[in-house]
Amino acid sequence: MVTASEKQPVSCGILLLRKHKGRKQFLLMKHARRWDLPKGHVDPGETKLECAMREFEEETGIDRNDIKLQKDFRFEEYYEVKNWKGRGENVTKRLVIFLAKLKKGVSGKVVPTEHLDYQWVDWDPPHDIQEKTINPLLSQVTDFQRRREKKKLKKTGQ
Repeated sequence: MVTASEKQPVSCGILLLRKHKGRKQFLLMKHARRWDLPKGHVDPGETKLECAMREFEEETGIDRNDIKLQKDFRFEEYYEVKNWKGRGENVTKRLVIFLAKLKKGVSGKVVPTEHLDYQWVDWDPPHDIQEKTINPLLSQVTDFQRRREKKKLKKTGQ
């Protein structure tokens, strides 16, 4: 029997930003054939944020208390996955990504458990990493940060 979650899988994760030696960077995890974010599928009874935090900790080894979520940012995308789980069926997958920053004073040491490697990538938009998911996410983060900066400038009268 195919459940509702199998008909439309939901994957949640976190885009982690950090400042390192004066540069803004984000974390990517290496799979066999691609780079991706730390993310995974929602377990029964789990919220999307709970899933994102659990997967983040499991896949990076970074404690959730070492990051600060940007509460006013949430990215959602839907895309088709061909031959989902080798079943010969195409499904529409829902992706939900939260934005977080590594807290000051935290090393950001990554211990990959489900990936071959990881990389801190310099923030230098536009990025061309993954057309269906990461590229639009990074574009939305860029827009989000510009809007926040404009609000800050308005508040200070500049």
